[in-house]
Formats: sequence, structure tokens, C-alpha cells
Amino acid sequence: MSNNKPISYKEAGVDIDAGNHFVNLIKPLVKQTTRPEVLTDIGGFGGLFSLNSTKYNRPTLVAATDGVGTKLKLAFLLDKHDTVGIDLVAMCVNDIIVQGAEPLFFLDYLATAKLAPEQAVEVIKGIVEGCKQANCALLGGETAEMPGMYTGGEYDLAGFSVGVVDNDKIIDGSSITKGDLVIGIASSGLHSNGFSLARKIFLETLQLDLAFQPNDLDNSLGQELLTPTRIYVKSILNLIRDFNIKGIAHITGGGLLENIPRILPNHCKAIIERNSWEKPAIFEMLRQGGNIAEDEMYRTFNYGIGMILVVSPDETEDIIARLAALGDRAYVIGEITPAETPSVELV
Repeated sequence: MSNNKPISYKEAGVDIDAGNHFVNLIKPLVKQTTRPEVLTDIGGFGGLFSLNSTKYNRPTLVAATDGVGTKLKLAFLLDKHDTVGIDLVAMCVNDIIVQGAEPLFFLDYLATAKLAPEQAVEVIKGIVEGCKQANCALLGGETAEMPGMYTGGEYDLAGFSVGVVDNDKIIDGSSITKGDLVIGIASSGLHSNGFSLARKIFLETLQLDLAFQPNDLDNSLGQELLTPTRIYVKSILNLIRDFNIKGIAHITGGGLLENIPRILPNHCKAIIERNSWEKPAIFEMLRQGGNIAEDEMYRTFNYGIGMILVVSPDETEDIIARLAALGDRAYVIGEITPAETPSVELV
């Protein structure tokens, strides 16, 4: 069985030349994220990073991987691709920082049906910006062109990050005890969770135009929903240098109700005061538009709190002041009390 007409890889949907062009376009962008420990340029089979182990008594590596989820659907609808890369980095490095680890480097995976180099460069611009915000190197990545796997013009993203912390300084919540206070650091919006529900409410149930600007928002609905996830790395590294941070929780899928118990010891629960922080207007629009039960809001979305700190009462005021100086709004939103099992109680 044979075909007299030769068939090329390009005719099958994979353009090697476009891939090479894309790599050349992003090389100067990637260089913006370099650190002294980076030993290679992109384009090799693997990225080399020299770990300066003399900084640590017992260096422990911390790794995380994540994606952006269906928030990408909004990027496709709006044809705006320069912010989802920030989300991608944020979802990984925010997971690493909760254990007190400094993110060292990041790798990305971009998969698409047909590579559009200019569009892909916009994605990389966001990843570069995220890496700069987290002070980690974009060490490498993979761009996969897979005809038939994705709808034309769409792509998927995954990210991978590695950080390091001294074994003696790992933050794991084990020292949390009765009387400690819970500080919530404000989110920048929905971050990268709950978008399947948000799209269903805004685009299907309410049938809103993404260009529409509600009175309660400073931006159009589309701009508000694409607001990048806040990256907390620099603020938290600053805090752990000077304060005793007992526990940190990244508020992602599952919200406050599911994520806070992950860092609590067996004998503790967190009492969270519902009205102790300002909730961005986008969440009230979601709650009313979807007639969502309030407890469901706390379980699905970050509801205005992107990161949780558990600290001693005598350091709370100074920590909130430091966060304000670093550009983060923070609130005392709860207290730790005795319990048989780790849990969250809303009051």
C-alpha cells in the first residue's frame, strides 16, 4: 500500500519551521528571567540549573505543577493571550511558597492544534512576566503541535516549578495552636479557579457580553475575569525572613473551606468571620446571577482571599502593616480553636 504523492509533516499539520521561528522569537523574552544559577539557553534537551547548596544546611526541593483551566476559554473568546501565562506561573509558585520555599525555576508546556507563533509569543510574554514577579527563571518548556487534538485557534497550558527551602525552615502548620490568628491576603479576583461555573452563569444563564461593563466594575466583564492571579512569592519571602509564620494556605479550588484544613494540626479548627474582609464585586455578581448558596461560594471560589497565614497574635499587627507596605491588602479573618479534626467553621 503506497501513495505516489509524497506527504510531508507540514501537510499532516505540523510545521517545524513555525516551531523554530517561535523559539527564535521567545529567546530574548526568556533571557529576561535568567538567574546566576542558569547554565543553559532554551533549545537544549534539558535546562541546567546549578543549586547553590551552601545557602542551606539541608536543602529540600519543593515541586509543583498546575494549569490555568477553563479560564483559557475566555482568552480564546477575547483573543487576549498575554495574561494567562501569569496565571500559569502563579498557580505553581503560590503552591511552592506556602511551604516557605523560594521558587527557583519554571517550565511550561503549550499544546495546540496548529502553532500560531505570534499568539504563542503573547502567551510566553505572560509566563515571562509571572516568572519576573516570582523571581524564578524560565528554564525551558515544550511546544506541542497536535492536529486533531484541539479545536483550531485553541491551546492548553501546563506549568511546572521547583523551589528550595532549608529543611529546618519548612512551613507545615505543625506549630499552629489555639489562639493563633488567621490573616487573609486579598486576591486579585477569581484567580484561576471556578471558571466553569463563572462562564455558565455569565455567558449561558445571564447571556452577558464580555465587553459589557457593569456599574459595580471598573473594567469590562471580560477584563475583570481575565485579571491575572496575584503572585505572593516576594511578599511571603519578605515575611518569613522577619516573622514566625506558622502556616500558609493557597486558596485555590475548594476555597477557604477545603484549603485551610490542609495545613491545620489534628487538634485545631479555624473559625472564620464571614464579614471580616472586603469581597470584590465580581463575586457578588456571581452569587446573585447564579443564585449560589453562600457556603457554596466559600467552597468554590477564593471569595476575595488568595492566601492565608496563621500567626501568633503578638505579630499580627506588624505583619499586616508589612503586607500593606509591600502592596498587599490583608485582614484578620479568623482564629484557631481546639477541635477533634481539622476543619473550618464560618460565623
